[in-house]
Order: sequence, then structure tokens, then C-alpha cells
Amino acid sequence: MGRGHGEQAADLIGKYLLWIERLTRKPRDLLCANAMALLPYIEDLSPEYVREIRGLADGAGISFEEAVLCQVRAEAAGSGAEACTAFALKGEATADGSVLIGQNQDLEPEYADVAILLRVRPSDGRPSALMFTFAGQLGYSGMNELGLAHFANALYGFEWKPGLPHYPLKRAVLERRSVSEALSLLERHRTCSAGNMVLADGSGAIADVEIRPEGVASFEDSHRDRRLHTNHYLAGEFWRHEDGRLADSAPRLRRIRELVERDWGGITVETLKGFLADHEGDPGGICRHGANGMHSVSGYIAEPARRGHGCLGSWNAYEVWAQARGSHSQPVRSGDDGGRARLRPRSVVRPA
Repeated sequence: MGRGHGEQAADLIGKYLLWIERLTRKPRDLLCANAMALLPYIEDLSPEYVREIRGLADGAGISFEEAVLCQVRAEAAGSGAEACTAFALKGEATADGSVLIGQNQDLEPEYADVAILLRVRPSDGRPSALMFTFAGQLGYSGMNELGLAHFANALYGFEWKPGLPHYPLKRAVLERRSVSEALSLLERHRTCSAGNMVLADGSGAIADVEIRPEGVASFEDSHRDRRLHTNHYLAGEFWRHEDGRLADSAPRLRRIRELVERDWGGITVETLKGFLADHEGDPGGICRHGANGMHSVSGYIAEPARRGHGCLGSWNAYEVWAQARGSHSQPVRSGDDGGRARLRPRSVVRPA
């Protein structure tokens, strides 16, 4: 799988490595040395990932150290800035009671130039999955063939510590079968930085968990059928760590709550497209166009992957296939097929 990814996305992987250098303002040899210090944590999580990273290096014609760097961009630099507005809705919130989960992903706009849709199809019993990620990065937000999905928000107010990087952990979540299995995985592994994860599965379970180097804490929203999160702590165990790093985080949370409450009981994919394109009440608007250097470079609905600002996007469906034999990865350039995507679990595997 790694070799196939590397061969097909070699040029973009080279651009991603250059962007990491530019973003961090650190030389590649230092970044690679920092990345290699994190390799034991990845190997402890999954020796198969290390094999896949070696294949990625061979396929892309880069060093193993550079391939590891692609998996630990923020951690190797000891810094990173992201914003996002994430949601999981079901039951009384949605028009038909089904789960809708997703987010707007807010980053520096250059990330869009190295974005891909990556299909992974293991032949060893692990589920097939589809992720929006960056060329050379094996793990990010997405959905597996069983309908297990996760999306994320950056969190701040932490000290970097030795531990597992978030991107391999995101990939590992997509190898689980349910929200409960995913939560168990997150509880077992200590990370080197903080973040939030919104999850859903084919059975209709939803969850939100804040992750810090010292542990995890679940956030229970005011209604059992919704989880809404931006970039500040909401779980009571972690309130004391909030430092107000992103001034627009609380306004965005208020705005997404307003939108959800306004259309409560009738929310559909089409409704959520409008939410992700929302600009009203800046700095609380959901679709970002440069505040704090952040742009909504991609968006997802119920396993969607959409590239571009929410107000401009059109949408296509991408399927996640189960495969009986053979093992490979297939990166798809986000600009292909119109460059927008919506992933629909029910079109792939109907949940039991």
C-alpha cells in the first residue's frame, strides 16, 4: 500500500515536504531527526504502519526519514496551528434520524495544493477506508467501509511531550469497527499533543473526546443527539487548560449551535452544506477566509471530503470499497472529478 501511494503521488509528496520546511522554518535534516525520535511510538501502535512508511519511501523515491516526517509534521516541528468546526448529529436532530457527521477544516491555504483523497485497501482483514489527507501522510480524517467515521479539531494549552503523533492514531481509529472500540484505542495510547475527535459509526453511536498527553475526556453535549465542537476545551476535566488561543473558536461554536437549533429536526446533507458555507456573524462565521491565517480548505459531511471554501463548492460522491484480496492504496487528487466530495456510508455498507 505504501509503495502504491508513493509511486502515484511522488510529485505531491515532494511538494508536501517543501511546504513542511517552509511552514516550520526549520531545516529538513533537523525535522527528520525529530521525526525519527517518534518512530518507536508509531511502531508500538502498528508495525504494519512502519512497513507501509518504508514502502512509501521506496515508491516516492525519498528517504525513510522523510517518509516518517510526512506522518509527524506538527510533532516534528513542535508547533502547529489549525482550526475547525466539527459536528455529529442524529436522531431528533436530523430529518430522518440518521447520523450526519463532519466538519470544516481550516488551515493555511497552501495545504490545499498537496491534498489528496486516499483509499486504503488492506488484504489482511483490516477495513478499507477513505481519507482526506496530504500526499505522503498515511492517516487523517475519514470513514471506513463499516461506517466508522471521525473528524477533528485542534486544541491548545498543552506542553509537547514524548508520545504518539496524532496522524497515525487517526489511521488506527479507521481500523476499528465501532465508536466504543475507537474510544478504547484512544484511552490506551498517550499522545504528544492535544486535539479533539468527533466520532460516529454505522450503528448510530456518536461521541466526542478531547485528547491530551495526560489522558482523554469525553464531552457530552446538552442533547444526546448532537456533538458540536470547535477549538477550545468543553470537557469539564480539561477546562483549566484553556488559554483562549483562538479568539474565533467560541463565536464559531455559538454560531454552529444557532444553526443546528434553527433547523433542529429537519437537518439534511443539503442543510449542512449551507452551515459549512455560513459567513454570518464573523468572526463567528463557519466558513473561514483568512482570519488568523486560516481558510476552510476542505469540508466533510457524513463522510464527505470537499475541497475549497464551503460557499463555492460543488459535491461528488466517493465510495469506499471492501476488497476480497489484494492490498493497495490509491491516492486521488482532490481536484479530480470536480474536486469536491461527499461520502455516504449507506452507499457502501449498510450498517447492521
